[in-house]
Order: sequence, then C-alpha cells, then structure tokens
Amino acid sequence: MTTTTLEDRPVTTTTAIPVPPPPAGPAARLRWAAADTWTITGRALAHWARQPGQVVAGLLFPVLVVLMMGYLFGGQTEVPGGGDYRAYVMPGMFAMAMLFGVENTFAAVATDKRRGVTDRFRAMPMAPSAMVAGRAVADLLQAAAALVVMPLCGLLVGWRWHDGVGRALAAFGLLLALRLAMVAVGAYLGLVASGPESLMVVQILVWPVSFLSSALVVPATLPGWLAAIAEWNPLSATVTAGRELFGDPVPGSGSWAAEHALTLAVAWPVLLAAVFFPLAVRRYRNLDR
Repeated sequence: MTTTTLEDRPVTTTTAIPVPPPPAGPAARLRWAAADTWTITGRALAHWARQPGQVVAGLLFPVLVVLMMGYLFGGQTEVPGGGDYRAYVMPGMFAMAMLFGVENTFAAVATDKRRGVTDRFRAMPMAPSAMVAGRAVADLLQAAAALVVMPLCGLLVGWRWHDGVGRALAAFGLLLALRLAMVAVGAYLGLVASGPESLMVVQILVWPVSFLSSALVVPATLPGWLAAIAEWNPLSATVTAGRELFGDPVPGSGSWAAEHALTLAVAWPVLLAAVFFPLAVRRYRNLDR
C-alpha cells in the first residue's frame, strides 16, 4: 500500500491573463474606440430585439401625446398672430420627445451601474469613451424611429411641412442633435446617481424645462421674466428653428433669442455635448474613487 502526501500531489497554478495596453497612435485609438462603441451599441440593440415591448412602449407614449394634442386641444387653442395650433404644436411635441429621452438614457446607464455591468466594462480593455458613445448611437437610432412614427401621426391630425424636404430634413437633424446632447446629460447623471430609483429627480428637472419653453405655448403670452427664460431655453431654440424650417407658425417676439433660433438650436446641443460628454467619460473612469 502506498500513501500520497501533499508534496506528491500536482499543484495547479492559475496565471492571470494580462490586459493588453491601449493601442498606440491616434488612428489606432480611433479604430479601437469605434469598434468598442459598436459593441456597446450592438448590446443595446440585442436587448431591444429580445424585449421589443420596451421599444413599442417608448414609441407609444409620444404617439399618444401627438394624437391627444392634435385632436383634443388642436381646435380649442388660438395662436397669437394667427395660424393653426396643430401646426404650431407639432414641432414642440417632436422636440419634447427628444428631451424626455434623457430619462431613458439615465435609466439604462444607472441600471448598468447598479447591476455591476459598468464595473465589468471597466475591467475590460475597452475604450473609456465607448460606453457613452455606444449608448449615444443606440439612443439616436431609437430617436430616429420616433421621428418617423411621430410625424406620420402628425400628418394624420393635419400637420404638414411647407418649405420642401430639404428644410424638413434639416429640422429633423436639429431634433437629433438635441437628443444627442440629452444622451450626454443622461449618461453623466446616470453615472453620478446612486441608482435608477433617482429617476424621479431627473423627471423633476425635465418637466419644468419642457413646459417653460415655446413647445406648447407662445412665450410672448407669459410674464416678462418667464418669457425671457422660455425664449433662452435650449428646447425653445430647437422648437422655434424647427417651426421655421417646417414652415409652421412662428409668432415673433422681437427678442434676440427668437430672431436667432437657428443659431441657438445648433449652439446649445454642441455646448451641452461638449460639457457633459467629457464629464461622463471622466466619471466612468473614476467610479471607484
């Protein structure tokens, strides 16, 4: 009979897999970031394919609001200076849908953070910007789908664009630019928040911004100081510029913000994205600090 001692037993060792360093050179880093961005985008698309109810629900709410505003209030409200309220309010509804998208971005990012998915991303050799950029691409695709469905519903209630397809496409481009800025804001807030249950705080911030704008009302009908806030609201810039490009009623107030709405509709999203995108990437890098 033979005995086996601990010294005779084979010793199993594990070797940690080294994490490769980031690629060297700007071109290589850009390809690396683009590939990782598409991976994160594909993950979001796969989730939607497995749970299409979320996509349908996300499109259903703005459609219902468009139909409600068109049929319930469209014939009851007058636009100062003349014009159909349906034509006035539709660009506002399109822009509000882009603004409310910040809640979806926030919830997705905060949920990944709470479940530890973000920590796993950070443990991988992944470009730090890919999490925010991939989320942006996925959410822009969803926003583009909304900007197909909502105008179709607008056509049903009598809304039309009047200045050609080119200017209409420019208006939709401004709406997507606003949504891109909201992705950056939502990603940063989602990384800062303690969890998805903080969504109520985001809603408290979003709803006043949406209603204190030119989306639903004419700022000139508001008290002076409220009218100034409404006209300089980033949402108002996109809405007013969209009305100009669609050829819809644009009651003028003579203010600089109203007269240069197209400039502000470009400047506000660029400014917000330039501020919050780097903040989100920095927060992503420093989550454990």
